[in-house]
Amino acid sequence: MQPLLLLLAFLLPPGAEAGKIIGGREARPHSYPYMAYLRVQGSEGRHTCGGFLVREDFVMTAAHCWGSLINVTLGAHNIQRQERTQQHISVLRAIRHPDYNPWNIQNDIMLLQLSSRIRQNAAVRPVALPQAGNGGDSGGPLVCNNVAQGIVSYGANNGTPPAVFTRILSYLPWVQRTMRRFKWEDQTETPL
Repeated sequence: MQPLLLLLAFLLPPGAEAGKIIGGREARPHSYPYMAYLRVQGSEGRHTCGGFLVREDFVMTAAHCWGSLINVTLGAHNIQRQERTQQHISVLRAIRHPDYNPWNIQNDIMLLQLSSRIRQNAAVRPVALPQAGNGGDSGGPLVCNNVAQGIVSYGANNGTPPAVFTRILSYLPWVQRTMRRFKWEDQTETPL
């Protein structure tokens, strides 16, 4: 893997391993402090995904990035080596959208509740979510004006921008309800 880059510039289809970067440029170190690198262990083996920090205890990613064991790295510029800015946190609970369909990749959104809160600093900081009001890599964010608007779902693997995103605003009620439901303080589920 190359240094962590803006994950939208190079996308592989779901389940594909990112062996090299197609297009794109290296980002200024820690200029995207919400980016997360996911190491996923599933029934089909190990794979990696992107994600992004949306609260001090939640990472958002694509539902097709699910696995039985997920570890998150935050604050990385180069995931091939240990950096003092990195925070490694295991996932307590992976919560796929209840209507996720793996056959047609609809509702491709998942929240990862971290086993502990992150230490917020210049290299690790959540990104804002869109407000419900008037109006790479799988799992990585589509960010406009410092607000996460979409999650990379899939697209061509030739380096062109991703073709399909999950629109976060459409799922905001579920996201907010889910993050309220799973309280970090006591790590228990509260009824809806």
